[in-house]
Amino acid sequence: MRWSLFGEILRMSWDTVRENKLRSFLTVLGIVIGITSIVGMTAMVRGFDQSIRDMFRSLGPNTVYLTKMSIVSFSSGAEFRDLIMRPNITANDAEAIARQAPSIQYVDIMLGEGPSGQAERLYYGNQRTKPMAVIGGGANWQNALQLQIESGRFFTTGEVERRSRVAVLGQAPAEALFPNVDPIGKNIRIGFEQFTVIGVFARRPSPGGFNVGADDFVLIPYTTFARQYGVRINDEGRGSMTGAMVAAVPREGVTIEQAIAEVEAIMRTRHGLRVDQPNDFDIVTQDAFLNLWEQISRATFLALVVLSSIALMVGGIGVMSIMTISVTERTREIGVRKALGARRVEILWQFLLEAVFLTSAGGLLGIGLGSLIGFAVHLLTGFPVSLPWWAFAIGIGFSASVGIFFGMIPAIRASRLDPIEALRYE
Repeated sequence: MRWSLFGEILRMSWDTVRENKLRSFLTVLGIVIGITSIVGMTAMVRGFDQSIRDMFRSLGPNTVYLTKMSIVSFSSGAEFRDLIMRPNITANDAEAIARQAPSIQYVDIMLGEGPSGQAERLYYGNQRTKPMAVIGGGANWQNALQLQIESGRFFTTGEVERRSRVAVLGQAPAEALFPNVDPIGKNIRIGFEQFTVIGVFARRPSPGGFNVGADDFVLIPYTTFARQYGVRINDEGRGSMTGAMVAAVPREGVTIEQAIAEVEAIMRTRHGLRVDQPNDFDIVTQDAFLNLWEQISRATFLALVVLSSIALMVGGIGVMSIMTISVTERTREIGVRKALGARRVEILWQFLLEAVFLTSAGGLLGIGLGSLIGFAVHLLTGFPVSLPWWAFAIGIGFSASVGIFFGMIPAIRASRLDPIEALRYE
């Protein structure tokens, strides 16, 4: 192969595309659709994936969560009817862990998380919010979840014991109710009850600009929450969804595995489980959530690739059909080139590079459109996007590979034409 002919072949490919604009566009349309879907969906899936990972990391890298049931149980194949019959996690469980687990530094109880959550509008004067999550927590809730107070303070153990009507606002209700006013000391209404605002949490990070509602909540003492919503914090309540969640933070230098082992041993003893019986509670950590999400995101990305590959295959079949027609239309041209000394390999490269040129052009268009779609969705909805370099490489690689694979048969056919028969072709 005379490599100096590559430039000439590329120019001929460009002339062919330019002279047959409509046919070329229809040829690469399937490629454009396939690459657009790959790049656009990859941008959104990657952005959402990173946001979810950052949200899980914000739960606290070493916090251990004790709950009646969790998504980890469902992912392992457990039936809901079995999980609902587990005993609720109670305030007594949290106290037992605090007393009996020497590796645990902070323990706190949370009510209103998960399916048993409460949502209320918050009111101040003429201002009101959309329904916000109302969460009940103890005096160590801030330390257990590792959240920062932006202004004011957190409630004390005494306020929890007295069932005080005090509240710490997330950023969303604070901005909605007090756009230009200091909220500390103001009285607000949560549902039909009056509360005094004593603090405001700092804003939680929102990766990619995606609003996941991380700041749409208000925190009150869990004892106040239990009284307001009729929750029995020490009722095992088999068959109900009113249980609590316990968060425990290990002491400095203690491994999370050791903390989990102590919590598990205490809970198995309290629930009277035999050695051969499985746990009737869930202990989850940040790593458990991340591992589960890893499986989900991997399956989602695989499904995306499969669906996009269908569009690429359709586009590739179109390329093969059009290139076959092109070979037939240019039979006399091929005969003339062979009569003037062109070899088989040069004819093969001519038509193969035309196919690669077409599909690569479609790949570039698809990358551009996919990127625009991703950024447009981000600007209009705030949905996070991420465009890693390998997404562009995959787009170009896939489109060029489709051109090589589906353009090979027409190129081989063109290279094998007999020059005398080709010159006679009408």
